[in-house]
Amino acid sequence: MSRISIVIPMYNEARHIARTLLAAQRAANAANLACELIVVDNGSQDQGPEIARQFGAQVLVIPGVPIGALRNRGAQVATGEWLAFIDADIEMPEDWLTHLLALETADIADVFGLDLYTPAQAPWYATAWHRRTSLPSRHTVQRVDWLPTANLLMRRHWFDRTGGFNETLRTGEDKDLTLRQTAKGARLLSVNEYTALHWGYEMNWREWMGKELWRQGSLVQLLRTNGLSLRLLRFPMLAVLVWLLDFLAICALATGAPQYALMMGLLTTVPGLVLSLNQSHKHRNPCLTLQLWGLHWVRLHLAGVALILSLCHWKARRPARG
Repeated sequence: MSRISIVIPMYNEARHIARTLLAAQRAANAANLACELIVVDNGSQDQGPEIARQFGAQVLVIPGVPIGALRNRGAQVATGEWLAFIDADIEMPEDWLTHLLALETADIADVFGLDLYTPAQAPWYATAWHRRTSLPSRHTVQRVDWLPTANLLMRRHWFDRTGGFNETLRTGEDKDLTLRQTAKGARLLSVNEYTALHWGYEMNWREWMGKELWRQGSLVQLLRTNGLSLRLLRFPMLAVLVWLLDFLAICALATGAPQYALMMGLLTTVPGLVLSLNQSHKHRNPCLTLQLWGLHWVRLHLAGVALILSLCHWKARRPARG
């Protein structure tokens, strides 16, 4: 019987960890895999570690390190030929491993991730934000250059070949790892035929904006690690453009030219519209397009703030999870 090691980083996830572990074990049983559950705790102050132990997980307590280091520590003690990473608030479907292992056996791809959906009670902005990166239901698979680590599956050698996660990154470590795997020849596949549920969705606007400010905090480090590329430069360049237009709008108001200020203000919405259309056209949903337009406008402004903070070596704090 093949063996899979499932590494789950955790910090104050007592509300979700039992569901996550049960779903992961159920998926391994359905795929006829021996399962090793490894929870790497970042110094939780709730009952998460105790709950994880009750559900059969090996718990490593490693406080005060970035999430990439947590995942690396879990991988170091893992013994399976298969290695999976999932977040502590993700509920995987029962056929998760059965389906993806069949794709790997058919030599379709090497590294896999499922699309994420939110529960029905999630607010509209959390749902729309997840849908921006998901495939429409009529498409089941898509070859990609990088995958997030909310859920990630690979044979162990693809992790070892790239040296694991970059432990200097506070965020963006998933993009960094999988971009390096792509450079090493790995074929990455995003799958929508089966989907995972994200229970740690953003419950309010403050949390959503705080997470986006934190997520953009490693842009400068990613560029230093992976080199200058249009793929990585595109979004920060758009953020700088939006901030420049904001500055011109303020100057126009200060000099008594409100018509030019209005024009500059309208131009700040164009990058967000382009991003929204690019991500939503495949869904053919005008409501989603409008929702993403507004969210991208806010996100571009937050990215500008994060870029300035990074250049000044200031770090935005990660808000509490939903």
